[in-house]
Amino acid sequence: MISKEFSRGFLVLMACFAAPAFSQTREASSSGELLDRVAATVNEGVVLSSELDEQMLVITDRLRSQNQQLPPQSVLRQQVLDRLVLQELQMQRANRAGIKVSDETLNNALRDVASQNKIALADLPAALASQGIDYASYREGIRKELAMQILRQRDVIGRINVSPREIDQFLERQKKMPSESNEYDVSHILIAVPQAATPEELDNATKKADEVYKRAAAGEDFSQLAVSFSNAQTALEGGRLGRRKGSELPTFLAEVISGMKAGDVTKPLRTPSGFHIVKLNEVRGNAQVIVNQVHARHILIKPNELQDDATVQQKLLAIRDRIVNKGENFTAVASVVSEDPGSSAEGGDLGWAGPGTFVPEFEKQLAQLQPDEISQPFRTQFGWHIIQLLGRRQFDTTDDVRRQRAFAALRESKADEETELWLRRLRDEAYVEYKL
Repeated sequence: MISKEFSRGFLVLMACFAAPAFSQTREASSSGELLDRVAATVNEGVVLSSELDEQMLVITDRLRSQNQQLPPQSVLRQQVLDRLVLQELQMQRANRAGIKVSDETLNNALRDVASQNKIALADLPAALASQGIDYASYREGIRKELAMQILRQRDVIGRINVSPREIDQFLERQKKMPSESNEYDVSHILIAVPQAATPEELDNATKKADEVYKRAAAGEDFSQLAVSFSNAQTALEGGRLGRRKGSELPTFLAEVISGMKAGDVTKPLRTPSGFHIVKLNEVRGNAQVIVNQVHARHILIKPNELQDDATVQQKLLAIRDRIVNKGENFTAVASVVSEDPGSSAEGGDLGWAGPGTFVPEFEKQLAQLQPDEISQPFRTQFGWHIIQLLGRRQFDTTDDVRRQRAFAALRESKADEETELWLRRLRDEAYVEYKL
């Protein structure tokens, strides 16, 4: 069966874009043709009743398959419609920004879907058809999801700033925070508060958050409460944020989570986007990961109009002979002849590097060398190289790696909140009229 979700990072593949079906809300014109009713006007665009009906079916089936009690149809219908409105707003913005998803990118995404479901890409249309999903509509749905992902990367993720001071403070706080070696399965409910909320709106949101918290704390199904009340984009997934390492949790959550046990629910937490009620579902410990690293230096010479591959190869053979048999210093030679702008000033030194740092041909050569051994000349996409392996080590963490992880974690922790604020702004600035 085709999975309905991507892994985190590829966002949710909600079957939101399954083949549209003719619904009972379509009306017949005087000529007998079916006309689709408008569920909502969104700026210059619309959300059709057929889209809403189709998504109601998809979401209802998914919630039932997860054994979740369904909220009243009117509540679920409004949640689904709100999501479709936000998707329409994002697609309008993506179109204005000229964001296009190429067929190659789309095919790679579909290949990933097929791979996750352990089938060939060529078998994907038949697998979808067996579930009543039209392949052409499915493709266009994935194209939309990719476009929205690119838009969020541009408008949200790419604009998140992480300062060196924040990284320093993060590393200091880590000692008191959820462990980076643990994974936390978290769900949350957002009771949104408008950016320019009136005292009455704020009071209503506060009361609603308190009521939802009390029901959750009393043992009512958290997923059901999220579907019924949450304004977050994860509402129709039962509020699930998925498994995250301690450093990947939203900033406002981290300190709270560290003092929670599985099954605990937080009191409402106030952030700029509203009130959050959070449940810790599970904590899973991870074994420490040790990385095998290599330290190497190289000399790179690139073929050009004046020297072809054979000439460059011979030149590197002569250089290797000077170093190996005549005692010339590798660092000194590399500083003079290497055409790698990133390492020639350092005598060709590439520093310590882990798996995946270099192109496959380069890593293959490194794997065959003993410490201090110099390779024969070989070709990569960058030109011709000789490498000297300086050493190998098993590596846990260094300050540099911790800072890189801290940067990624801080940006990730800001992403959820910034995305919610961005979506609220899109909604607040748009003209939306519900027709149902």
